[in-house]
Amino acid sequence: MSSLQRIPWKPNLPVEDRLRRLVALALTSGRPVALWRLPNDTHPRLCLSLKVDAAFVGLPPALEPSAPAGFAFFPFRDSDHNPPLFLPADLFFDLALPEEIQVSSAAAARLPELRQRFAALPETAVLPWHVSRQPVPATASREEYEELVTAGIAAIEAGTVQKVVSSRAARRPLPAGFDALTAFAELQGRYPNAFVSLVSAPGVGTWLGATPEVLAEITDDHVFRTMALAGTQPLMPGMKPATARWAHKDLEEHAMVARYIVNCFKQLRLREYDERGPRTVGAGQLLHLRTDFAVHLDQVPFPTLGTDMLRLLHPTPAVGGVPKQPALDFLRRHEGYDRAYYAGFLGPVNLPETGVSQLFVNLRCLQLHPTEAILYAGTGLTIDSEPAREWQETELKLRTVGAILHD
Repeated sequence: MSSLQRIPWKPNLPVEDRLRRLVALALTSGRPVALWRLPNDTHPRLCLSLKVDAAFVGLPPALEPSAPAGFAFFPFRDSDHNPPLFLPADLFFDLALPEEIQVSSAAAARLPELRQRFAALPETAVLPWHVSRQPVPATASREEYEELVTAGIAAIEAGTVQKVVSSRAARRPLPAGFDALTAFAELQGRYPNAFVSLVSAPGVGTWLGATPEVLAEITDDHVFRTMALAGTQPLMPGMKPATARWAHKDLEEHAMVARYIVNCFKQLRLREYDERGPRTVGAGQLLHLRTDFAVHLDQVPFPTLGTDMLRLLHPTPAVGGVPKQPALDFLRRHEGYDRAYYAGFLGPVNLPETGVSQLFVNLRCLQLHPTEAILYAGTGLTIDSEPAREWQETELKLRTVGAILHD
């Protein structure tokens, strides 16, 4: 459970202005910041870290009671260019409780200084968001992406892989006056069932997204949960998710992900789990197939289950492929760009008061640069895939987060 202290925090400012100033407090001193809103929640939360160097460390035992409070932001693949990020929650702000802030012992000792700096911040609409030091990723034309899909289908036909998840990046100009905090608020309104996030850190850059997919979580009633989320079709006007019909390609793609999760349980010699699905769920203007898995930790004495499953799951077949290593090798050779933190995972760890940890796959996301955004989307390929259909699926997915890039 978290060791953060509750401290009254009552500046004479509206909640939105307090949030902007807290973010400015971190960014103007070159520190990282994470802002998020959990699925079906009404208020966002904010995590600030005082020491920049402390953020670039491997993940602590993230889904265990001994984990420190903080926020995880991990890449698709670990590398020198894309370090795993864990932001210790030196300052934790819950907008549902705007009159207080929770602080670590290190932050408590510096609270008078932090209050003074907070009060002295100038009112400005422009925040100095962190920008990635890495080159802007290569973007694929429709022809190039369909060639990638064709290569993936050929690898499946040759027996190299059973499934591979191809992806692409797309560049979009930022509209005049674009504001990341306003965009974060808009995403919350558009996608109430998604995990909405805004993360900014030195070297890593600034990432904004709304993802529907849980990777792993421990709930406040001591239940470990994960899900298989694969298969995509557009939500047509007047259509009810329960009446959706699915092509064989989508059913098989989803089944591969579900079987992989079951195999992870088997590797840990765990048989006591609940499985529910597949069922059709909505995510914005898209429908997906979803199967939920749960393990009741009060009934299964397995204190490291969450951490062990996290290591086995990431990256899942929903973002990499099956078998895992041959699929990742294919992507390294053929995809043509660095995914960085797209298809990695992110989320709060050991939330204050509840001890809840919730990690999500970083889908439907974009990376912010001073004048443009880099959007990311992918599709799962099976033997039944069609290049033109896979391109169209990426276009639909790009619209989820891209909808905020309007004038």
